[in-house]
Amino acid sequence: MKRLLTVLAVLVMVGVIGGGAVQYYRATTSDDVAAPPPPPPLESSAPAAPAQPDWCPRVEFIAAPGTWESSPEDDPLNPQANPNSFMLSITNPLREAYDPADVKVWTLPYTAQFKNINAQQEMSYDESRDEGTLRLVNELKFMGENCPQTKFVLSGFSQGAVIVGDVADLIGAGAGPVPAASVAGVAIVADGRRETGVGQNPGVPVDGVGAEIALLPVNSLIQAIVPGATMRGPRTNGFGELADRTFQICAPNDTICDAPYNISNGFDRALDLIQSDGVHAMYANNPNVIPGTTANAWVVDWAHRVIGAQ
Repeated sequence: MKRLLTVLAVLVMVGVIGGGAVQYYRATTSDDVAAPPPPPPLESSAPAAPAQPDWCPRVEFIAAPGTWESSPEDDPLNPQANPNSFMLSITNPLREAYDPADVKVWTLPYTAQFKNINAQQEMSYDESRDEGTLRLVNELKFMGENCPQTKFVLSGFSQGAVIVGDVADLIGAGAGPVPAASVAGVAIVADGRRETGVGQNPGVPVDGVGAEIALLPVNSLIQAIVPGATMRGPRTNGFGELADRTFQICAPNDTICDAPYNISNGFDRALDLIQSDGVHAMYANNPNVIPGTTANAWVVDWAHRVIGAQ
């Protein structure tokens, strides 16, 4: 009898302990008990890409025509001010090759004149260049602020090359309307501020310099021939961060970009600025600028490669 009572007591104890364990298990797994907080998300070392509206192009190709090849009223998306404009031989093939929603081809509309002794009624070079520069900066600033992921490809000829080169020089120094990282490439043809060894030369070597550099020492003298055309000398920054992707194309003996350093005949050099220089006008079919091709064909092929890499 005593043994039976002992066994019963043990069974009761086991039941009590087991019941308590079940209650504890239920309590600890109840929905009323808060789950432990999830671990914090891992922080990415790369910042998120800025938002890009749907209307923004992947790439914008900007072209700046030369003197007498543009107009401030021209349509930048369908320029017709001068059907013989050298830059049209570059922009037309690009417009045909790409969906405008993907690659925007924009041509700088500006006065593009050059007041001189034979054309006193025209806008001065300084005023025309400043107008073009402001319009180019405004386009870049607008697109850069609204389309932060869009990449830019810049090109220009003659006065347009000076404008594009000046803006590229500021961008490369971190003082432009868009960061240098947003500019995929620059190609300028017949730049009046060209220096040997500044930027990249894809063509034959030339020994001279841009007219604005060659004529700087006689700037006051040439005002009688080209009033309001300030010769400013070389650019300050050598294109900075953009130097490795800025291409300078210049035909040998083009006195706009390949002027001799010797300015003993400064009066004649000033006259070169306003005369119809055969070499300066022949970039579309001159085979002696870039071996195996022409300047405009080279820029088109180069633009396709740069655009395709973005």
